[in-house]
Amino acid sequence: MLIVDDEEIITDGLFEVFRKLNLDLDLYKAYSGYEALELLNRTRVDIVLSDIRMPGMGGLELMENIRRKWSHCKIIFLTGHHDFDYVYRAIQTPGVNYLLKSEGYDKIITAVSDAIEELENSLRLNNLIQQSRESLTTLETLAQGNYFRHLLQGARAADVMVEDFHKLNIPLDPSLPVLMVLGGLAPSFSNSLADRQEAALAVKILAETFLTEKTTSLGMIDRYGDLVWFIQSRPSSGLEIADDYARTVRFLEGEFELIQRACKESLQVSVAVTIGAEPCEWKWLSTAYDSIRRWQHLRAGDGAQMVQLAAMKASESSELARERASREKAEALAAHLEGGRRDEFLRIFDEVTTPLLDGRNTGSNFLKELYFMIALILLSYMNRWELHDKVGAVGLIQIDEHASWYESFEFLKRTAESLFAVRRTGERNRAAEVVEKVRLYIEQHLAEDLSLVRLASEFHFNPSYLSRLFKQECGRNLSDYIEEARIGKARELLKQDELKISEVGVRVGYDAAHSFTRFFKKMTGLTPLEQREALRAKKC
Repeated sequence: MLIVDDEEIITDGLFEVFRKLNLDLDLYKAYSGYEALELLNRTRVDIVLSDIRMPGMGGLELMENIRRKWSHCKIIFLTGHHDFDYVYRAIQTPGVNYLLKSEGYDKIITAVSDAIEELENSLRLNNLIQQSRESLTTLETLAQGNYFRHLLQGARAADVMVEDFHKLNIPLDPSLPVLMVLGGLAPSFSNSLADRQEAALAVKILAETFLTEKTTSLGMIDRYGDLVWFIQSRPSSGLEIADDYARTVRFLEGEFELIQRACKESLQVSVAVTIGAEPCEWKWLSTAYDSIRRWQHLRAGDGAQMVQLAAMKASESSELARERASREKAEALAAHLEGGRRDEFLRIFDEVTTPLLDGRNTGSNFLKELYFMIALILLSYMNRWELHDKVGAVGLIQIDEHASWYESFEFLKRTAESLFAVRRTGERNRAAEVVEKVRLYIEQHLAEDLSLVRLASEFHFNPSYLSRLFKQECGRNLSDYIEEARIGKARELLKQDELKISEVGVRVGYDAAHSFTRFFKKMTGLTPLEQREALRAKKC
């Protein structure tokens, strides 16, 4: 939620009121329409609470900009008694409400709570699927998915693709570059392949209701059971193609957060999303796909509700092509190992090796084939992610190292379980590393913008994921940590008598002296001057 008012005391007051309510909202504030618009260009906003009359860009002009960028956004205007003309124009727009400033905080809190409920209801799956199901046929979806799985193994000639796209009713243009988005369902969702396929299809259908308004897109399920979207920007007048795609990437960051919320609310499915930061030519499609999968695999944390941007390099093509060739014949076990689905992997492993335990199909040729198939899957995974120093491979392809076939397969099973354990540890360690980098960045940039949006941009996450990741690792809110760091630095600087109070404020991020004074007193109970005098008294 974004709070906008040119009167600083009103903006700060509302910010503090909602901050204490724990409404599961990421809060932002702006002191003018222009400052609000700058933030809206950088991240998705679901609710805007704004003064309707402001100097420069007023509330109505801001509303028009919001409607163009985030059509789902709910707007609540705060008005005076003499703003009838403004209010009349505002209420003609769907999703807009208004309140008199004199009605008090309770009315404002109720209006915001109602807006949250409306947003949550709008994300319900049933209505969204009903809207889009009419435009889909099962055969067309299967044909398009099979075709794109083929494309991911190596693009075809452009003239052939034009004909193919037309025959398969694919809405994309093979002469224009394409953005790719990878969505991975949470490993713990279901042991059933049918359930995962059904859930993935539901997510695909749901996503199209969010994407069709501003982009041309097509989604498919890849061989690992993950979702891949191919997205093209709709040309905007006056924008270069690079700027148009950059605008589309920002749009996708916001829309996929909404898609994630809808999936969680209606399907109880968590989806980790990785967006290709730049459009790619069709001839580099397979390379871009492998690069995005690499980014998703090396994420920080468990990826739940994550939206991250992936930077891709064409120079990786030969290495990624070799990796792709080495995984060409990988089947269910490799897919589950790659996806981090431990229970599914072990279930299939037991199903495959059960004949060894009851004496069936125990011919040596069959046992060797089965053993080496699984061993090579594990070894390939260890090679790709350089895990030899964490999980020993000694004996993995040396059957004679084991006393019996039973012990051989038990060794493979233990190795697989170790790989899953290393993966979980790696996710936790990378989360800790990211949070430590965030803390160091904050300490080194206290005088700068440390808003959640700014930090998320710096570390390539969406704001809500970074906020959750920080709290998960540190046990406290990111905003609280920043305030404590600024207070600690301010106390240290106040010991230096040669610095003016205003100079101390600037060094901890407060350009306005009165804002610094108000912040310092709220946190410590003393004004900066009183703190300095207390420090002087201790010296005496």
